[in-house]
Amino acid sequence: MKKIIITLLCIISAAPVFAKDYYASSFGIKSNGTTLNTTSIQKAIDFISEEGGGKLIFKVGRYLTGTIELKDNVTIELGEGAVLVGSTNPYDYRRSGEAFGLVIANEAKNIAITGLGVIDGQGRETANNFLNQIACGFIKDPFTLGRPSNRPHLIYMLKCKNVTLQGINLRNSSFWTCSNDRVEGLHIQKVTLDSRAFWNNDGFDIIDCKDAIVEDCFVNSADDGICLKSHHADVCNDNIIVRNNTITSSASAIKFGTFGVGGFRNVQILNNTVYDTFRSAIAIESVDGGFCENVLVDGLKSYNTANPIFLTIGQRRGKNLSSMENITIRNVYAELSTTKPDYGLDYEGPSMEDEPRNVSPCSIVGLEGQMIKNVTIENVEIKFPGGGDPNYAKVGVNELSKVPELPEAYPEFSVWKELPAWGFYLRHVEGVTFTNVKLSAAAADYRPAIVLDDVNGGSFKVKATSPKSKGTIYQAKNCKNIKK
Repeated sequence: MKKIIITLLCIISAAPVFAKDYYASSFGIKSNGTTLNTTSIQKAIDFISEEGGGKLIFKVGRYLTGTIELKDNVTIELGEGAVLVGSTNPYDYRRSGEAFGLVIANEAKNIAITGLGVIDGQGRETANNFLNQIACGFIKDPFTLGRPSNRPHLIYMLKCKNVTLQGINLRNSSFWTCSNDRVEGLHIQKVTLDSRAFWNNDGFDIIDCKDAIVEDCFVNSADDGICLKSHHADVCNDNIIVRNNTITSSASAIKFGTFGVGGFRNVQILNNTVYDTFRSAIAIESVDGGFCENVLVDGLKSYNTANPIFLTIGQRRGKNLSSMENITIRNVYAELSTTKPDYGLDYEGPSMEDEPRNVSPCSIVGLEGQMIKNVTIENVEIKFPGGGDPNYAKVGVNELSKVPELPEAYPEFSVWKELPAWGFYLRHVEGVTFTNVKLSAAAADYRPAIVLDDVNGGSFKVKATSPKSKGTIYQAKNCKNIKK
């Protein structure tokens, strides 16, 4: 009983304080879609926080604003039909620390955005207006890849505690849509995110957060759908749950990285569905000197996706060696695409990237001297198109040294172009178990289903079928302790 009481007290102390309800109209905030409300909305937020907390309620209407900053114990409630509309003027946006966006918070606690309303960043027009000001020389920007780097996120939560995003609709960011950076106690639930307005429209970015849940959401993003990143060497993502989400993306659906400076620990990816996705359904990457450990992927359905499973180690920056261990992937069903999954969409994935090549296998690829350790693949069924063409830079099973290491390359499953397997390719792996794995190729493929290169300790209970199939596994000469 004592433990229960203590737990309840902790929950109560962590919950947002909703002392009073306030209506936006009471602060002179206009819902006509043309009046710029930045100052009046910020005044309302500041007042409510100073009074001990409460809800700022927006009813039906369009509320135009620049950057607004949430403060302690304040909830924005967007009622059904309420739309918070981002200004398209670059000079209506500001920073608070590293946070730059339409709705931001910096070291705030007990904050929330709830309701059935919409936050619309008008991202395409906003980004193009930034481009214009950069071209005029009024805004300084590195302008890499033909895109402005200094664009506002739709939501940016920085170093906050106890953040809730629930029920809302997020649309049309000019940059990453919902960034959560070093947040402790994050709950994102039943949020609909539809952001294909401009380049780099990530969905949810979870950056070095602790105790975070993303659940029951729908994500349609031009870039990675739900992306765990680690930007800081002294912290990491710890105790993260991503469950019951549906994702479509012109990059990867669920991804660890590409930044992995600190690391990822104790992450559960549970019962998610992926469709029409240009890159990987699940990509787990440790490529920037950080660590990745204790990851469970359980229950993943993937349809019309270019690649189901991608695990890799790289060494792009820093003196620390990247590492990955204790990864379990189970209860997966996947059907690979025979055509470009996101063809015809705005800001689709680059059609000529790493081409020409055959359809890539799933891959688990460490580096020489930096093995991926302790991987379990269980109850997995994947349907591949097969039909590999040996005229595309063929790499045979006796030519594995032709597959480059590429430790400093940007990590994507296609970066090696041609790989010598159609189902799974494993390299520099120590301790791997495949149990009840079913692989099928619709058309005959010159490659074997599974190729192992520098794998130490493995058990493979696999059924692989394809027209003219001649076996399921090729074991490379430098492998040890392999059981079939």
